[in-house]
Amino acid sequence: MKTDLKNSGLALQEPGLSLPDATHALSRIASIDWQLIASDLNDSGNAVLKNILMVHECEAVAAQYGNDELFRSRVVMSRHGFGRGEYKYFRYPLPELLQGLRTSLYERLAPVANHWNEQMGIGIRYPAQHAEFIERCHRAGQLRPTPLLLQYGAGDYNCLHQDLYGEHVFPIQVAFLLSEPGRDFTGGEFVLTEQRPRMQSRAEVVPLRQGDAVAFAVHHRPVQGTHGSYRVNLRHGVSRLRSGQRYTLGVIFHDAT
Repeated sequence: MKTDLKNSGLALQEPGLSLPDATHALSRIASIDWQLIASDLNDSGNAVLKNILMVHECEAVAAQYGNDELFRSRVVMSRHGFGRGEYKYFRYPLPELLQGLRTSLYERLAPVANHWNEQMGIGIRYPAQHAEFIERCHRAGQLRPTPLLLQYGAGDYNCLHQDLYGEHVFPIQVAFLLSEPGRDFTGGEFVLTEQRPRMQSRAEVVPLRQGDAVAFAVHHRPVQGTHGSYRVNLRHGVSRLRSGQRYTLGVIFHDAT
């Protein structure tokens, strides 16, 4: 089944939306040491991508939170027991900047995802191009876009969770911090927990600045043990904001049912 460009997010952004194009952000992504990123992901299940978005790009994306034309749905976390705060899922076609980030990051993370599945004895492999993976999702009925914009205020937090959404799950996702810690908000740290078999959970706080992104495991990842690789389970969340306002752009590579 061919994926329709208009409904798949592969079309360009509609004119008139005040968001920067993807050119400069994609250049920054291309200049990253991706061998180092892969090493960090393999070692700890997360890796920080520094200075991917500039301040004006972060502010432009965060400013779109009130532009309902860009979004398919809004979720108030407290209504579902997810925490406090809210987020909105983008609709297709995605803005050019977001589509560019999603495509470019996927292409560089797919080799890590395939290595992880090989190490864990999982037969699934991910194609080199994101459009092919999205076609796989759509054939399985996962048609709804999953990139999202999150908004937190004082006292808000995001409970530990996993963003799965359907049968087809790309095992790595990326979150961009659009606000500056210490200036725009306090608290609100990005938190990961990792549960290893027959061991207590390990927590890690990932320090980010405005424009940084963190790539991290969605569900599980391989860890090398004395008798080969084994799977560990991961969850992520955001600690309670003590003051201010925090915006995050989440880039998830699989679509939802």
